[in-house]
Amino acid sequence: MADTIVTNTPGNSSGDSAAGWMIALILLAVVVVGGVILYRNGSLGGRDSGGTNINVTLPATGGTGGTGGTGGTTQ
Repeated sequence: MADTIVTNTPGNSSGDSAAGWMIALILLAVVVVGGVILYRNGSLGGRDSGGTNINVTLPATGGTGGTGGTGGTTQ
């Protein structure tokens, strides 16, 4: 019987792995920078750029002093 020797040499895949990581980092940077730009422009609802106007109408007190036992009086 003849002996069979099989020699498997692993390939060098370090270049492929480095290229994949570089593409992943570039895509991550693009997503982060794009999110910051959209946030600063208000496209994501982060800021309200149109000044909000809140009008409050308080009821009249109707007298000079308070007669009730609850709450305080305003002068």
